[in-house]
Amino acid sequence: MKPAPVQSPIFVMRDTPFGPFAVVWSVRADVPGIDRILIPGPGRPVEATLRAGFPGAASGSCREIDDLAERLEASLSGADVGFPLDTLRLDLCPAFQREVLCADQAIPRGRVSTYGLVATRLGRPGAARAVGTALATNPFPLAIPCHRVIRSDGSLGGFGGGIEMKRALLAREGVEFQDAGHVAPRRFFYSDAAPG
Repeated sequence: MKPAPVQSPIFVMRDTPFGPFAVVWSVRADVPGIDRILIPGPGRPVEATLRAGFPGAASGSCREIDDLAERLEASLSGADVGFPLDTLRLDLCPAFQREVLCADQAIPRGRVSTYGLVATRLGRPGAARAVGTALATNPFPLAIPCHRVIRSDGSLGGFGGGIEMKRALLAREGVEFQDAGHVAPRRFFYSDAAPG
């Protein structure tokens, strides 16, 4: 059977309080899907990342992509919005990363978990570093809220948009801090959940 044709990448850019972000998408088998969400990071403008990673991408959008971009904008402004996973091209991710991203997606707004608890939830205790690596290369930041996963000591850990953006996103979601770099002690999401 001949594979469905893949359209060249297309992107839509939007401005936010944190700077511009880009949604890179394509059409496979007549269905638009998100290939990447590019957020600004320290010393890494979205425009440069877009040109380097997707040199042939053209500007354009459609209803489904506009809807997701509007949700991202609203989320960055502090609104409580959900993101449909069926628009994200999770099939482009390795199997373990897909597991991690789906576990991360389940962490509710206003809650955090740790890299170790996510690993344990996946039935892989001791794989906290692998979970961190999978989240560090999350192609769908914000839609899959990797900013909600922190270190076991309550410190923020890493984030593609930088620590200040991670802290601001968590604060907008109602997460409390004991100081600038640590989440206030409370029960972490997945701390009482059995693996699976």
